[in-house]
Amino acid sequence: MKSLITRICIIALAVAFTACNTSKNTNKGHGDTSAVRKVELAAPEGKAVAAFASGCFWCTEEIFEVVVGVDSVISGYAGGTAPNPTYDLVNTETTGHAETVLVYYNPEQVSYEELVKVFYLSHDPTTPNRQGPDRGSSYRSILFYQSPEEKQIAERVTASMNQERFDGKIVTELKNLDLFYRAEGYHQDYIEHNPDNPYVQQVSIPRFNKFKETYTGKLKEKH
Repeated sequence: MKSLITRICIIALAVAFTACNTSKNTNKGHGDTSAVRKVELAAPEGKAVAAFASGCFWCTEEIFEVVVGVDSVISGYAGGTAPNPTYDLVNTETTGHAETVLVYYNPEQVSYEELVKVFYLSHDPTTPNRQGPDRGSSYRSILFYQSPEEKQIAERVTASMNQERFDGKIVTELKNLDLFYRAEGYHQDYIEHNPDNPYVQQVSIPRFNKFKETYTGKLKEKH
């Protein structure tokens, strides 16, 4: 009986902590590539755009959406070389892309520098090609910039975080953002539409709650 109970517990844990790509593969929308497209990086007048890769984009999207000054967030792929990447292709770990979010924000309410701090406080930048249970280059940590000024900010904040918080162990890539591809439709606002998903319950939500406990900046009231 003890052996049976042990086996049941192991199976339950395996299901609860299914990696992000496995969970997504069971989604009804899996295989639908109609929404995958290159996104224009120019922001609307009076707005700005930034991109961050910090593990599974389901939770990354949710985190940036609650920051005051952020208007919207798109889940997608960046940092790779293969044209027109799909989720299935990215998860072969051969395209160079990482799961990334594109953040549209009001620079009068929140700065790029503040968003970089959100980025570092919302994931573990010391684990190469891994974030939580998710392993592979598509889950690596990348801080994107689009101008010399943003690059300087990214380097400064990274150095500061590396010294003050992460004991010199940051492995985050600093990379120029040249292309961003919107992910399949079923990945957008995934947590909102799939709150009972095992991965969301066991990985995404705890990560989200940990960020809220750590971050001292302004968050939207409903959260």
